[in-house]
Amino acid sequence: SASISGSSNVAAGGNRRLQQTQHQVDEVVDIMRVNVDKVLERDQKLSELDDRADALQAGASQFETSAAKLKRKYWWKNCKV
Repeated sequence: SASISGSSNVAAGGNRRLQQTQHQVDEVVDIMRVNVDKVLERDQKLSELDDRADALQAGASQFETSAAKLKRKYWWKNCKV
């Protein structure tokens, strides 16, 4: 009789440990899901930032070209005066 109740206590203890381990695994899975969501969100923001940087670079190049043309135009205009 003692060995039967002893083995059921061992089984209950093992089951409790299994439940605790499963709970910890579930917590880690939840944390990792949040981390993956954050990484995906970060990737999206970086992609948007890269697009904005490209547009800014293109605008700066266009401005530089226009400024050079304008400078030449007024340089010649001043030479004629």
